[in-house]
Amino acid sequence: MKHLWLLFFLTLTATACGVVMPITPSPVPQATQTVTATLTVTPSVTPTVTETPTPTVTLTPTRDYPAAGYGPSGFPNDVNPLTGLKVSNPALLERRPMIVKVANLPRNYRPQWGLSLADHVYEYYIEEGTTRFAAVFLGQDASMVGPIRSGRLFDHHLITMYKANFAFGSADARVRALLFNQRYANRLVIESACPPMCRYEPNGVNYLMTNTADLTTYINNLRLREGNGRQSLDGLAFNYDLPVTGQPARVLFVRYSAAIYNRWDYDPTTGKYYRYSDTQNDLRQGLDEFYAQLTDRLTGQPIAADNVVVLYVSHRYFSRQPEIIDILLSGPDKAYLFRDGQMFELKWYRNALDQLFILVGPDGKTFPLKPGNTWFEVVGTTSTLTSGDGESWRFTFFIP
Repeated sequence: MKHLWLLFFLTLTATACGVVMPITPSPVPQATQTVTATLTVTPSVTPTVTETPTPTVTLTPTRDYPAAGYGPSGFPNDVNPLTGLKVSNPALLERRPMIVKVANLPRNYRPQWGLSLADHVYEYYIEEGTTRFAAVFLGQDASMVGPIRSGRLFDHHLITMYKANFAFGSADARVRALLFNQRYANRLVIESACPPMCRYEPNGVNYLMTNTADLTTYINNLRLREGNGRQSLDGLAFNYDLPVTGQPARVLFVRYSAAIYNRWDYDPTTGKYYRYSDTQNDLRQGLDEFYAQLTDRLTGQPIAADNVVVLYVSHRYFSRQPEIIDILLSGPDKAYLFRDGQMFELKWYRNALDQLFILVGPDGKTFPLKPGNTWFEVVGTTSTLTSGDGESWRFTFFIP
């Protein structure tokens, strides 16, 4: 991994690249036309009336969503507080969220399983120019999630914030000691029995995988003193309507290193951002960035997000040899929300360590996410933001 450490320092200030495709505005439905009569007069023939057909107008159905939206508190029992959407099975909300650590490298581990079914996914720096995913499941289950990899110090903050169960593939001895000395230690799940965590070997590659329904059953069977029931997950607000207009944002780049960089392309026909991941190392500061669309090996669907949020969070070294980074999820700091082809500069903060963060606009009021799933890109507070043509945005990760 030393070569990736070198790559990280070589490419901290990459420049934006890529072609941005223009957005074609969606056509506005026209009102139903009034039927008109055309008179056709022929000499010595009685005039007749010919009606022109009434054009068919497709009406947009009324969205079943309250005008005030949902959140940041007072969510109905059948509304997922992580997505702002009603769930098909409200019983799933009667449990703790489950966080599963998922690999991003090596590249032949892609595409991963189950990421498209997560309510939230965090991508964050771990060491030597690499990132890893923490996928949060609550409103729906995934029959396969993985490949599962080891935990990091940042996971401690996520477990505390979500009051979650945590599935991971062990950790550095110092990180593992910290995790297992917390009050949530009995909610940590590492490889010991199948189910809930099993080995899967397609094409001779040995992956550690899980099924989130099996994880729920496993935790329930432990009969923990604090239980595995519904948790207070207030903090986020959701609405399809926006209080203000943002800046155009058709493309979002996030570059962590020469080995790890990604792009999110907005599709106005679906209203989602689609993820494209690195396919090769880029040693020339953005000149050799190449991407491929990321999919979910479980569902076959492309990885897409209703919201992409870039969080500026303080990073500090816990250890330099080996490199261990602690990401202090305390705030407040900057946040950039990408939704509906627009970018909004916000702030995030937390009222307590065991509560979700809150996103607020310039007016100090809670700013709504679009109802749906969210990907969080976690970068350092000294990371840079540049804009190419005014509609593409590039974040370049940096820590001192």
